[in-house]
Amino acid sequence: MAVLAPALLGAGLAACGAKSEPPRWETVWSDDFDGDTLDRTKWRAEVSCWGGGNNERQCYTDRPENISVEGGVLKLRARPEVYTGPLYPSHHKDARQGEATRAYTSGKIMTRGLASWRYGRFSARIKLPAGQGAWPAFWMMPADDFYGPWPLSGEIDIMEAVNLETPCAECVGGVERRSSGALHFGGLAPENTYLHLKTDKTKVEGPANEWHVFTLEWGEGVIQWFVDGKIFMRLKSDDWHTASLKAKGRPFAPFDQPFYLILNLAVGGNLPEKSNQGGFDDAAFPAEMLVDWVRVEQCTDDIETGLACLSKQEWSGEPQGPWEKDQL
Repeated sequence: MAVLAPALLGAGLAACGAKSEPPRWETVWSDDFDGDTLDRTKWRAEVSCWGGGNNERQCYTDRPENISVEGGVLKLRARPEVYTGPLYPSHHKDARQGEATRAYTSGKIMTRGLASWRYGRFSARIKLPAGQGAWPAFWMMPADDFYGPWPLSGEIDIMEAVNLETPCAECVGGVERRSSGALHFGGLAPENTYLHLKTDKTKVEGPANEWHVFTLEWGEGVIQWFVDGKIFMRLKSDDWHTASLKAKGRPFAPFDQPFYLILNLAVGGNLPEKSNQGGFDDAAFPAEMLVDWVRVEQCTDDIETGLACLSKQEWSGEPQGPWEKDQL
């Protein structure tokens, strides 16, 4: 009796109507923060004191006081201490323009220059800090600025949270327990804009006291945000744009290029200090952002677009425009 080669056998099964595996997410990159040091093959730390363009109060350092791995958990610590460091990070166009002194230090790590992805599912299990002025974030920036400088090439904010556990008039129970997601795009400032939404309708209980999984699914022309597997925002290519001339004939620009991951804990800045009751509370620091793991998955049978693996959860919400307009 003849023995079929594996390829021929597979073809024969298909011909007989055998079902193929459905498209699924497959992990292509991850960090469980095992050991007692940050894996420098996966992450690099930012060292800067410029405030991120948001009037933040910290210097980011590459010291164990601000970035450490302990007991299987990444810890980004924001600390009150006077510190002098380089004004801009090494990858900034003005990197050599002097130094600055700030009253706080903190940690920021990224996969810039080490790993980047176009389309996929990006998740992290995080415990967030509380306090007026604490601003943790899990986000993405373009690897190559293909369409030009920020925000022509876009920015993807998977998770941001400010002022957790502080009084909040519009919040459920009168306490701030929301996180948010956002997409930045448009033209060069002041023609830049963004869309965002907070997790009001998902009602995450006590994010400063419990672990939660924050996830972004990104496919060709579709980006959607989740907390603990529940969708809270979906945007499509008709919702965004870029003023870059390179976008001609590219209907999904600027979100059709590889992006890298960032985790950071900012101290103060425009968003927290103008939100909730406003201002800045020194008593909120020191503070910690804890990260259990980070995972990047791509669609096994649809790496080119990622669409075959996207969640089909129903969502009927409306994204909001720039929060600054509410301050006018």
